Amino acid sequence: MIKTERILHLKSCRGRKVRVVREHYLREKVPCYSALCQADCVNDGKLLPRDLIHYVVPDVGVVVDYLEILELSELQGIIFTQTACQGVQHSKGRRQYNRLRNLLKDPRHDCVLFANEFQEYSYCPREKGESQEKWQTRCVYSAAVWYYNHLAGMMDVVMITEDQDAVAQYSSLNSGVYVISVQDYLQNFWPELQAAHDLYSSISQTLQEKESVSTEREFTEHLPAEVLEAGIKSGRYIQGTLNVNKHRSQNEASVRPEGVTNKSTDLNREVLVNGNKNRNRAVHGDVVVVELLPKSEWKGKVTALTEGQGEEKSGEDNESKPMPTGRIVGILQRNWRDYVVTFPLREANQSQSRNSQRILAVPWDNRIPKIRISTQQADALQDHRVVVRIDSWESTSLYPNGHSVRVLGRAGELDTEVQTILIENSIHVPPFSDAQLREMPVNSPEKPWRVDPVQVAERRDLRESHLVFSIDPRGCEDVDDTLSVRSLAGGTLLELGVHIADVTHFVTKGSLTDLEAHTRATTYYLADRRYDMLPAVLSADLCSLLGGVDRYAMSVMWELDAQTLAVQKVWYGRTLIRSSYQLHYELAQALLNGEQAEVPELAQLSSEEKDAKLAQLIEALERLTHVARHLRAQRDRGGALELEGVEVRAQLDKERNITALVPRQPLEVHETVAECMIYANHWVARKIQETFPHQALLRHHPPPRQEFFSQLVENASARGFTIDTRSNKALADSLDKAVDPKDPLVNRMLRMMATHAMSQALYFSTGALSQELYYHYGLALDHYTHFTSPIRRYADIVVHRLLTAAIDMQKESSSSKELASNRELEEIAHHINSRNRAAQRAQSLSTQLFQCLYFKERDPQTDQCCVADALIYTIRDNGVLVFVPQYGVKGPVYLKNREGQVVSAGQDGSCEWQSGSVRRYSDRITTTSGGGGGSSTFRLFDHITVRISVQSSRCHADSLNLEVISNKPHQSSEPPQPRSQGRSQLVQEVVRLAEEQQEKAARRPKLSREEREFSQSKSPNLYSLLEEIRELALMDLRAAAQVCASTA
Repeated sequence: MIKTERILHLKSCRGRKVRVVREHYLREKVPCYSALCQADCVNDGKLLPRDLIHYVVPDVGVVVDYLEILELSELQGIIFTQTACQGVQHSKGRRQYNRLRNLLKDPRHDCVLFANEFQEYSYCPREKGESQEKWQTRCVYSAAVWYYNHLAGMMDVVMITEDQDAVAQYSSLNSGVYVISVQDYLQNFWPELQAAHDLYSSISQTLQEKESVSTEREFTEHLPAEVLEAGIKSGRYIQGTLNVNKHRSQNEASVRPEGVTNKSTDLNREVLVNGNKNRNRAVHGDVVVVELLPKSEWKGKVTALTEGQGEEKSGEDNESKPMPTGRIVGILQRNWRDYVVTFPLREANQSQSRNSQRILAVPWDNRIPKIRISTQQADALQDHRVVVRIDSWESTSLYPNGHSVRVLGRAGELDTEVQTILIENSIHVPPFSDAQLREMPVNSPEKPWRVDPVQVAERRDLRESHLVFSIDPRGCEDVDDTLSVRSLAGGTLLELGVHIADVTHFVTKGSLTDLEAHTRATTYYLADRRYDMLPAVLSADLCSLLGGVDRYAMSVMWELDAQTLAVQKVWYGRTLIRSSYQLHYELAQALLNGEQAEVPELAQLSSEEKDAKLAQLIEALERLTHVARHLRAQRDRGGALELEGVEVRAQLDKERNITALVPRQPLEVHETVAECMIYANHWVARKIQETFPHQALLRHHPPPRQEFFSQLVENASARGFTIDTRSNKALADSLDKAVDPKDPLVNRMLRMMATHAMSQALYFSTGALSQELYYHYGLALDHYTHFTSPIRRYADIVVHRLLTAAIDMQKESSSSKELASNRELEEIAHHINSRNRAAQRAQSLSTQLFQCLYFKERDPQTDQCCVADALIYTIRDNGVLVFVPQYGVKGPVYLKNREGQVVSAGQDGSCEWQSGSVRRYSDRITTTSGGGGGSSTFRLFDHITVRISVQSSRCHADSLNLEVISNKPHQSSEPPQPRSQGRSQLVQEVVRLAEEQQEKAARRPKLSREEREFSQSKSPNLYSLLEEIRELALMDLRAAAQVCASTA
């Protein structure tokens, strides 16, 4: 080791130049991370492959400006020098530096980091008078030469640079070490890699045509980081994430403070940022620092409907009361991502000449400002969606500068719009790579997969002893869970079993498949397709618990007292199962109702054997229903919430054309499966938390903020109902009482509003929160996690590994497996939470896309499908918000238009536009037409008739337009489908029986058709649709998309 000195010239916080001398140690042995190494380097981690024709060493400028090209997986054998990494950190900041670090960590990319400044023979001290750029280039070239010599000339090394002087100076110094430009490298070695050429062209244009520096500033400069940090600590400034109002994106945004403990309740809520000047170049999602304006300048949010508006979070928009208002003085973290844009029409682009290459592209997300980019394809791509990235936003520019990345396709085409939704939510789901697929077991007709005898010996074999079956949506391929129930000890005990696909047997921790599953974090369900978290050989085959085949499972089995259903014993472990029946929900419900139904697995049996097995299956289903009712009653006594979501699925034909929007009918068997899954999740959460108190992955649902309930409370009060929101139990009880016997949709709407007010359930590491914060508000459980869907959720894979480690510790009194630390687990939880939010947004946008596609080809004036009944649930200044239950659509209905006309209803209820005025009250809105035309009143929870049409947009997503055509309910020619009886009545009946100790495991009596029709649960399927609607208290769309994807 050689000791030397390194001299740094730095700037102090006051701008003074400071000379710093540091000790610097050089070593002869520094890892090269090459598979060709013959010098016994200690190469831990991934290695550069030996089967390449050359290695690539980019200089600092290339890494700083063209990192996107180097991220392409096709480029292999890239050596990032320590000098280049430090250059990125100093010139591009922490976010870009972390991006580079993640690239180096990713085993899917053939690139390594070489510590050239610590290698004795590659280190280059900076010479006197030498510029930093020249010194950095010399360091990188020295590293390239060292690699060639270190590998004894077995691999050529190509240094790529944009410095033409360096090309001229170094290109002929050493044979085997080539110095060329990035453009020459791509043209000579990757002529067919069009993505790289397009990126290079776009980035080069942006760098060459940087906006000329203006003397006039459009925005104030951001304060230095140290000033911001001091201001936050002192309480002068407020830190938070910028949220731009999508309905008033030009003027209205807000910042919710992070970690504020201010005594003012106003400041603990949010700060309004009004206008683009006060937004000061911050983009939606940025972490910003806000300075409050004087109280005299505080403003309130606008409550009038604006064009394209949907609904807003309740309790946050009160025009009569000004709220804290501020201006952004600094940005702590840019959260820029890929944006989908559309180029403006040439005739509309008045600020530029026809030959100009710089245009203002319009983002698909209207919360994002226009982005100035340089392109030579502005005319050719007029009607296309293009992906762009923001590079900078100077204080002298009204708009950020960026560059195009790739073209998605023609706007309006289905695949283009779906890809737009994915990109806008940062969802990257490429096909699984060959390397990942090579890790998969083989299951083919020539080489069928078979159970390993070693696994048979280690697992509890349930194939002959248990009747195992699954209940899923029709056509489901990824069967995560199966169930079993049987009588033990002469009928004194019941054994309930939940058996979950043992994904972790096939997905080894740290494998490429595991890394990809972690990156995706979830299966993404859209209206017409799904993107699996795991390769199909696992998700739809070897891990899927299909009927009639042997499968590995992770099981939780309870022994319950047959009378009280109290838990006597619980067992966790790995099992081997064979599912006897693969039922769908409608079939299972028909069997429970005593209806004639054909079970496919019994079709080939004799009549006698068929009857015997069918009776056995029905008995198991009835026992399961009995247990599930008891479990739900227990949670109800603790305050579990019965919530509502918008349930509608797009029905597609063979060519994926949308033929109908179908409301989903709830069944009690949905609740039965859901309760069993929730029960398993709860007990597994208890087990792993007891074993690993500081490093278990759980899921909690914080109580919602009380102000979010204000709209629910006010609307219910207008109907004469009192909603108590002090606790989940109080809320559940008051929602049960808020029933209008003449209109069951009122209670459903109130529950949907309660759902909307809920906070989001989140994963967390037990070492990061105190135990009182583990509580799940929606489910009324003190411990909860996700264990039951490892095929489609990465969180469940993590939990399976924790449960396996807990079982091993119990057996061996020690843990043989290395578990993630609390910090690592918290990072995993944060990533999964982020991906779940993205999946929910993408799912919602996909449903909206197909709703628009359904109505787009219909004539709203003549097609009766475009006329529907709607329920008013919110009053605004110039209109109302309504819910259309037939199609699961929410949206605004304007009662006053831009011309000042108002809706006037005639004697028969028909509506027309007339000049007049509108007046808003707390529970109603009244329009008065001029000339003595009379007044029309629209009240909360009134039914009106609306006409649905599509409002097309060239640059943004299409939206539905709702127009009132009658102030009376819509009289459909089709008979209404009855809603089933409320689940709360069923639960109350179970509670009553429990209190009287009259619970008996008996067969369900034969019911009349009417009784069967109305004895089903009222609530939606809160597990199979999207477990989030009940567990997270969020709108559920996943199962609707899943059912649709499986039937398409």
